[in-house]
Amino acid sequence: MQPRDPLVIFCILLCFCYTIARDLSPPTPRVQLSFRELKASNTAHFLNFLLNTTDYRILLKDEDHDRMYVGSKDYILSLDLQDINREPLIIHWPAKQQRIDECVLSGKDINGECGNFIRLIQPWNRTHLYACGTGAYNPVCTYINRGRKAQDYVFYLDPDRVESGKGKCAYDPKLDSVSALINEELYSGVYIDFMGTDAAIFRAMGKQAAMRTDQYNSRWLNDPAFVHVQLIPDSLERNDDKLYFFFREKSTDSPHSPTIYSRIGRVCLNDDGGHCCLVNKWSTFLKARLICSVPGADGIETHFDELQDVFIQQTQDNKNPVIYAVFSASGSVFKGSAVCVYSMADIRMVFNGPFAHKEGPNYQWMPYTGKIPYPRPGTCPGGTFTPSMKSTKDYPDEVINFMRTHPVMYNSVYPVHRQPLLVRTNVNYRFTSIAVDQVDASDGRYEVLFLGTDQGTVQKVIVLPKDDLETEELILEEVEVFKVPAPIKSMKISSKRQQLYVSSVSGVTHLALHRCDVYGEACADCCLARDPYCAWDGKTCSRYSASSKRRSRRQDVRHGNPMRQCRGYNSNANKNGMDAAQYGVEGSSAFLECQARSPQASIKWILQKDNSERKKELRSEGRFLKTEQGLLIRSLQLSDAGVYHCTATENNFKHTVMRVRLHVLSAEAVTAALLQPEAPAALATHPAGPPGAYDDLVQLLSQPEMGLINQYCQGYWRPSGSIHSDAKDLQDQKRARNRRNHPPTKELQT
Repeated sequence: MQPRDPLVIFCILLCFCYTIARDLSPPTPRVQLSFRELKASNTAHFLNFLLNTTDYRILLKDEDHDRMYVGSKDYILSLDLQDINREPLIIHWPAKQQRIDECVLSGKDINGECGNFIRLIQPWNRTHLYACGTGAYNPVCTYINRGRKAQDYVFYLDPDRVESGKGKCAYDPKLDSVSALINEELYSGVYIDFMGTDAAIFRAMGKQAAMRTDQYNSRWLNDPAFVHVQLIPDSLERNDDKLYFFFREKSTDSPHSPTIYSRIGRVCLNDDGGHCCLVNKWSTFLKARLICSVPGADGIETHFDELQDVFIQQTQDNKNPVIYAVFSASGSVFKGSAVCVYSMADIRMVFNGPFAHKEGPNYQWMPYTGKIPYPRPGTCPGGTFTPSMKSTKDYPDEVINFMRTHPVMYNSVYPVHRQPLLVRTNVNYRFTSIAVDQVDASDGRYEVLFLGTDQGTVQKVIVLPKDDLETEELILEEVEVFKVPAPIKSMKISSKRQQLYVSSVSGVTHLALHRCDVYGEACADCCLARDPYCAWDGKTCSRYSASSKRRSRRQDVRHGNPMRQCRGYNSNANKNGMDAAQYGVEGSSAFLECQARSPQASIKWILQKDNSERKKELRSEGRFLKTEQGLLIRSLQLSDAGVYHCTATENNFKHTVMRVRLHVLSAEAVTAALLQPEAPAALATHPAGPPGAYDDLVQLLSQPEMGLINQYCQGYWRPSGSIHSDAKDLQDQKRARNRRNHPPTKELQT
């Protein structure tokens, strides 16, 4: 088989990317709330005490103490989980002035770099926290007393226990680091030098020896950006426990045009390092590639390579959590974001598979086919498969040498069903963070995704299963969570308090996980929303509770079928929008406003003319124009009078949103009434249409809008045979021409 021309491959990829951008258009959010609307809903709290700081990051949620610990430049905050503005506890921890001066002299920015940016807060024991900051390019760490109980309101750092933060926190605040404090040992993914060139997975503190990845070895780490770290046990045997690191790094295969690979790496917690070439270095470190791609025709995949955030969803089996990961693609050909879901079974299968090995004339990556030394590289000492080996220092030389040269697995980790859970293309934002909540509804348990964007918004999304492997994505809401839009830095969920906590450069916000009342006042609206948090309780759309009375509770997340769920309630829907009256003048235009609550609903307009039982659907043609806001009728005719039905259809459920009775008045009658209002007899010679129209006209003339009509009509409409001076006639004609070019847009309504 002949290899393809690279230009042909590029063209195929370009066409495929265009197809994805066109076909994978995101659904429209059912509810969109601006910052002002979110604030008016009384379902959110915004950090409102002023500090001379920036770069807020939620670093620790402590539900036992009812506190949220937030780090920023020079400050550590302890906030109440129920209301972040209630009795905040604040520690001011700036870098020393001498250190700031030295930082500035080294060429760093005094505001964005030469401060103490807090990047690590971990629980140390029941009364203390361990915190680290960049220290104006000189990392420092200390212990914070938070008290034993939430009621103690104790929060202060111990100035006598400040220590070096090298290997624990980055020098540069722009370089993200991750950390986990386990058994008083701190594991970190961090850059450990001033220049930001030496990246390492580091172990410090505790009883075990300090440990790190092989220094300046691009096969181990190549300019990584650390995203997340998580302890995930492999079995009931504690010696099998492994720490998983999620990061992205540059590929070593294309130095001239670096490709970004997303990775999952792991080390054993009881790794003591090796001997010879791996003294005080991990002897169990392995990594594999994380794939998040859209499969395409001819075997070509469109990759989302840049890992942005990871959320670990715990299950009843702590050995098998579900891993949600957010990726982005920022190439010149294709841009977008995606969420992929991974299983630990697939991850372990890859780490138990073949190792990657470079060989052959082109020095390409191949699966290693030689003899694998015992114990298998990456196996933890004293674990299930190595009960006789108590330390990695007991491993044979061939195991240590193999580990140093073969840290990469040949196979990649693919997501569940080998495709993303959801994709965003052709949009002006990208996802930056993710948090997932498990919600019990009347028809099952659902995962609700909260996705932060670089535009400062949060999307609330559910993905429902359909036939076979197909899914249906619903964006339940999209809200602006900050007054000044800024990329979302971090998010935490408290299922216990039904709150979402969000941070950005400018501040912190916490908001309720649900706003059921915004979906509408009818049972059908509540049911069609398909929000697992919400159900119809017989009177309103409110928070679903499994303990509420089943007789009145209505919820159908899977199908959203109001015909079945809302029997007895549908007839009462939308009464406030029925039988509105509207007046128009012959020859002018009229606009009938009607908007469905849901952007997923399709709107139809049905006309039933006066004195007729026949109904006709109106389409966008001729004088009729359907818009998202309603129906525009250009150049009204007397025959346009009648009842206009605005109907919405969603998920096979059809209901009337509004009925408007349109009255069309004769142009001659209106003109006569305007110019000779004291002579009702003038109307007799200019009938205004059907019987009773004279009364309608009198009612119309009494409305406040009459000032606009009178101003508009003078010089444009006038009864035949009226006498005007030449100068007045010329002035009227000029005004008439101007008004023809700029017709009034205000509609006439009672």
